[in-house]
Formats: sequence, C-alpha cells, structure tokens
Amino acid sequence: MKTYYGLNKVKKFKNAVVALGVFDGVHIGHRYILRKCAAQARRINGTSVVVTFYPHPQGEPSLYSLKHRLCLIEEMGIDACVVINFSCHFAKISALDFIKNILVDKIGSRFIFVGKNFRFGRGACGNLKLLESLSCSCGYKVISFGVIKKNNQPVSSTYIRGLITKGKLDEAEKLLQRPVTVYGTVIRGISLAKKIGFPTANIDPHHEILPPAGVYAVKVIFNQKVYQGVCNIGKRMVTIHQKKDKYVEAHIFNFNRNIYDKNLEIIFVKKIRQEMNFSRQKDFLVSAANQIKKDIQAAKNIFSRH
Repeated sequence: MKTYYGLNKVKKFKNAVVALGVFDGVHIGHRYILRKCAAQARRINGTSVVVTFYPHPQGEPSLYSLKHRLCLIEEMGIDACVVINFSCHFAKISALDFIKNILVDKIGSRFIFVGKNFRFGRGACGNLKLLESLSCSCGYKVISFGVIKKNNQPVSSTYIRGLITKGKLDEAEKLLQRPVTVYGTVIRGISLAKKIGFPTANIDPHHEILPPAGVYAVKVIFNQKVYQGVCNIGKRMVTIHQKKDKYVEAHIFNFNRNIYDKNLEIIFVKKIRQEMNFSRQKDFLVSAANQIKKDIQAAKNIFSRH
C-alpha cells in the first residue's frame, strides 16, 4: 500500500474508489467498508484509496497508533492511503470545498464509500446528504453503510474504547475481529526486574487506550515472530515514583536480545491478576521475584490450554 502523508504529492488516481473516514481501530464495521472498497476497485480495474485523518478530528484518544492503523488498512487489500493532517487550518475548510477540491479534483473519486453517520468539513457540516447531492455534477457515486450492531449495540470506536478501559477484552476482540493489542517502542527503564532475574521490555505505547492495570499473559510480536510472555500494566513494580500514570512492561520467555528503540506489539491473551504493591513489604525484591515466578507459571498454564 502506498501511503501519502498530506496532499502535496497526491495526483489523481486511476478510477479512484475512496473509503472516507477516520477508521480508528479498524473494527468490524470499518473492515466491512474497506473490503467492499477494495472489491469495487478490482471490479473496475481501479485504485482503492482510503482518505483518513490524523490526529482524530474529535480529539478522541486513539485505539491504535497511526502506523498500526495503516498496517491494518493495508491488510484489507487497499492500494493507497492519504493521511490528512487534521490541523486548525484544515478544520476551516468547508465541506463543499473538501468534496470539490480534494475528493474530486485532487484524488479523482469515482466511488465514495462512507458510513451514514460520518461528518466532515468546517463545523462538521458535511454529511451523506451533501455527498449525494453533488454526486451527479461531480461525477462520482456514493455507497453508504449503516452502523453495524452486535447484540443490539451499535459498534463504534468509542464503545470499543470503553470496553478496553473496563477490561472487557473478550468483548472488544469480537468487535475488532482481532485481539486487543498495544503497539509501541522499547525504551530504557531502571532495570529493576533484570536485577531480580526477569529482564523486561519497557514499552512506550504509540496510542492512549490501555487495558486496566494488572498482569496479563501475552503474546509478543517482534520482527514478525511470535513469543510468549507476561505483561504488567501500572506503576513500575509499584515500588518507585514515575512521571507517567501508566506504563507497560513485558517479560518475554526465552528471549535475550537488545531491542531498545525497536517496535513490538503485545497481544493480550488473559488477565492473570490485579496489580500488587510490593514496596510495603520488608523484602520487597524477594517478594516481587516470587510473585513473578508465579505469574510466569500461570501464563504458561494459560498458553497450554490455548
């Protein structure tokens, strides 16, 4: 998939079939639209193009980082993605100008695939009705999609964010059609876990939504290989003060490599326990080490059943 950051280098695409939206999380509803977009482009020997925005136009915390989102969009068979910087300047563009100057003149849209509730343009005045009213004069066709429901609940990124923050990861996984994950960069910590025999990768997440604090059995994807491990979300060993309210730290089984500044993805399999405070115990390092051993065994038992 060819990715364009901004509109400067974009030229009209051949028979552009455009999927328009934020697509945060690329959940089950998004994936349906993207598959239909890609299929239509193949039918007319055209180019499937996603037009998306970053940061989130409504200022919502992101389910996935932009890089992660783009990977998921590419998996849907999309040919190109145009990432528009949602700046103060861009937010002032009228809905009419967005359609005529960007979707039509710049991208060359022949088909526009969009959710029925999607809004765009200055003051979010643009909607499906406006897109359809200009379709004949601008030479494109609009294909609209209603909100998908699961158990009478409309599927939305906002709803999924709530499920993840409440720890309802199984429910979120069904709506995402993939496990709940965290994608981030390995950064340096204080190596406290390493001192007690359990080296960890400290992760700086590329997005804001994290499961609740606690210890989880996880799978870790690094360099396209899958490893097993345990992950702690919360305060660093709950023994020292940290600047951030939450952090992510993973101990990867049978892994001994220097991966500082590298990116990896953590897949949450099952929660093992709540966060524990070892700092109040006299021999907190010994207590922490003993608990980590129990966590590792609990995780291995979980993996043996999966």
